[in-house]
Amino acid sequence: MKLGARILKTGLAIVLAFYVATWLELPSPIFAGIAAIFALQPSIYRSYKTIIEQVQGNIIGAVVAVIFGTVFGHSFAVVGFAVIVTLLIMMRFKLESSISLALVTVIVILEFQQGDFIEFAVLRFLTVMTGVLAAFIINLIFLPPKYEERLFTSIKYLQSDIIKWIRLAVRQASEHTSTKQSLRRLREQYERVSSLYKLFKEERPYTKKARHVKFRKLVVYRQMLITMTKSIELLNRLHLHENELSQMPEKFHIMIQSRLDYLLTYHEQLLLKYTGKLKAEHTTWIGQEEFLQRNEVMDVFAKYIVQEHAKEGEEEFSSYHLLHILSRILDYEENLEHLDTLITSFQQHHSKESFKEKNEEVI
Repeated sequence: MKLGARILKTGLAIVLAFYVATWLELPSPIFAGIAAIFALQPSIYRSYKTIIEQVQGNIIGAVVAVIFGTVFGHSFAVVGFAVIVTLLIMMRFKLESSISLALVTVIVILEFQQGDFIEFAVLRFLTVMTGVLAAFIINLIFLPPKYEERLFTSIKYLQSDIIKWIRLAVRQASEHTSTKQSLRRLREQYERVSSLYKLFKEERPYTKKARHVKFRKLVVYRQMLITMTKSIELLNRLHLHENELSQMPEKFHIMIQSRLDYLLTYHEQLLLKYTGKLKAEHTTWIGQEEFLQRNEVMDVFAKYIVQEHAKEGEEEFSSYHLLHILSRILDYEENLEHLDTLITSFQQHHSKESFKEKNEEVI
């Protein structure tokens, strides 16, 4: 098990919240620690973005708790109704990200037993806010997260998995059920990779030059994700129309298999090229003499359709389904070419800032 920055920052935020609450002589500093857990954000940008919402959520929770506690008392049923009202208000003002903290504030205030209720509510509110501020400070100054390494590593491993399944699917070598389950898993992993991209996008460089480089990197990574989406769509089409694929003429099947082998190898090499591990000339697959151009592929496909319609009793829907497969292949190819262009342009203008891969845990 790896001790990550998020785990370490959570512990530090709790400790800081305890110390500050104790130094301010606030009652029940444990609530400051609980608030720090909920308030910690995965990036500095989100800390800035959510700190106002967290303060607003705590104020709403405190006001609702004081009103319900003053008017209706402090029974368990009152706490439940106060929570419901707080939820409705938070959703009405679109403060969903701070709901947890607001509910913590409601509960810790309505936990009142005896004494001056207003004073008790103010102290509990300040205790919760201490935890929020402690989490903000820790997130701001300690171990700012760097998501690029995790993002690229996740893209590389997920894309390699997709490429493996496409190679199996085009050769009719994978079980139907296994491919279906893998498609579901690949889509779930893609969502996690997309979340990493959003976190990387939220990182804010401090200099103008660094911001420019960051923008160019974002364009490259966005195209990597788009191309990954196209490869998943291609795998899905190969899976849906595996019967039609197996019934097509051997020459046409070999042409599709050969083209996909070229494109998948091209994709693998582009990822190596981005990390500077591959010479530029070794990624020039498109345009080779033995590699059919798009218009030649369409000519072969048109001839195949004519041959199929010339056969008596031949069903016509197979050509329609094969057109779906072919369109996915050509779409995938176009996005690979665009990715190659972006990577080449980035490395020409920002060779010193090129990504250097390190060993990193995958999501």
